[in-house]
Amino acid sequence: MDALLVVDMQVGLRNGPPKHDLQGVIDRINRLATAIRDRAGKLIFIRHCGGKGDEFEPGSPGWQFLPELLRDGADIVVGKTLNDPFAGTNLRPLLDQIAPERVLISGWATDLCVDSTVRSAVANHHDIVVVADGHTVSDRPHLDAVSIIRHHHWVWSNLITPRLIRIATADELLS
Repeated sequence: MDALLVVDMQVGLRNGPPKHDLQGVIDRINRLATAIRDRAGKLIFIRHCGGKGDEFEPGSPGWQFLPELLRDGADIVVGKTLNDPFAGTNLRPLLDQIAPERVLISGWATDLCVDSTVRSAVANHHDIVVVADGHTVSDRPHLDAVSIIRHHHWVWSNLITPRLIRIATADELLS
């Protein structure tokens, strides 16, 4: 069984610069989510919870999940306050209880919360599949979004770990 982590795909991400291929990323997450549910896998939506006045403040419009995401009542939601969804949350014991064969990772932002999720999932002894076309980021002042994504795929593929880290497109995972 697989568990798909969907990191910080919330309304507030629409603020600021455009996110690379956002609609395509949403569509691919939805396709994967449907397939994983059909195979009795688990969906875990990670929700960033900002401080008072933050665009991700709990209850605010920006804190809500993107309405285009196909969600189900059986999906699990884990709130976080840091980049790393394992830090100070119940994600680790939850994944220990679910005991997935693989943890698939998708969401926003490639260089911050997605990166932290990948590294912590590996450190917590999970085999990882990063959905290569299932995460997004904005251009940064020093690097464009496509280069950031390409760079992180290289970094994740070269982490020193006894765990599996695979980078695969949604179509590869669905075939």
